[in-house]
Order: sequence, then structure tokens, then C-alpha cells
Amino acid sequence: MTYTLNVAGLTRELTLSPVNENLTIAGFVIFGDVELTCACAGALLKKAPEFDYMLAPEAKAIPLIHEMARQSGRNEYFLVRKKAKAYMRDVFRVEDHSITTEGTQYLYMDGVDAKKMKGKRILILDDVISTGGSIAAVEELVREAGGIVAGRMAILAEGDAAKRDDIIFLEHLPLFNAKGEPIA
Repeated sequence: MTYTLNVAGLTRELTLSPVNENLTIAGFVIFGDVELTCACAGALLKKAPEFDYMLAPEAKAIPLIHEMARQSGRNEYFLVRKKAKAYMRDVFRVEDHSITTEGTQYLYMDGVDAKKMKGKRILILDDVISTGGSIAAVEELVREAGGIVAGRMAILAEGDAAKRDDIIFLEHLPLFNAKGEPIA
């Protein structure tokens, strides 16, 4: 089963994948799709509020934030990591609960990046916002770093996330039942 998505002037067929016996999601992956990544980055930049830096959680949002930085002429952006790396200093973390990741995961921020964000307007990016758990965790890291959340953006708002007025997104992505019928 697939779902036809139209976003940023492009059409893609997304494979439907069961999460559990009652819930199926459409798999949206921009990895390897340069045309889609570039088109979505440009469309999001047209809607973006003013910001000083962009920040995204790894991993699927990495090509998006990179392309948005390139198109906007910015030379620096920040990533929130799923594991602390040896080169990171003064690391801090928050819990994250995601619809696509089983159990609790943690998000980590490098203290060097955090110092640069202090007092700055931070635009938080992701590929898809569903429950909002990852975005909330990233926001907590921004606040701990002393940054100001300038906005929250995603290519897609999945399910009820499309009803939120605090997220800027390009298209709604429904959730599906086990038969592949849209439910939200």
C-alpha cells in the first residue's frame, strides 16, 4: 500500500508501514532524494520567521537543514544528537519520545553549540512532526542553552499535528488504520 504525497510542487509515493495493529504511517524519507530536499528547503525558507541559527535533531532532518543553510547563505547550523560524541564538550541531554522509535531515547546538545545560541533566535526544523515529542525535547535544549525559539518548522505535520498553530509546515500527512485508510 502507498500514499500519494504532493509537497513543494513534487509528487512522491510513500510506502505505508504498520506501527502496531491499529496504526499505519506513511514512510517519508528525504535521504537520497535531492530534488525533494531542495524543493522543500526552498518552500520552508519562504515561510520561515526571522532567525539567527537553525537547529534540527538527527538524522532525517540533516539533509533538510543543510540545504536550508545553503539556500539561505548561512554557514552554520546545529544538530541535536541521539548519542553524545567524544568530541562534544559540556554535553547536556533531555528525554525524547517519538512515534517511530520504540522506548525512551535521549537527545544531546554540545555545550559549544549551546554557548553560540545564548540569546539568539533559534529556528527548529524537522522532516515530520507527529506527536511533537521530539520538537518539545529540542525546545527544552534550546531553553537550557539560553536560546529563544523563533519557530518550529517541518515539511510535514502528521495526524493531529496539522491542527497545531505553533508549527509551520508545508503539507498534512494523515495517519492510517491497518487497512491503509486515513484516520487523522
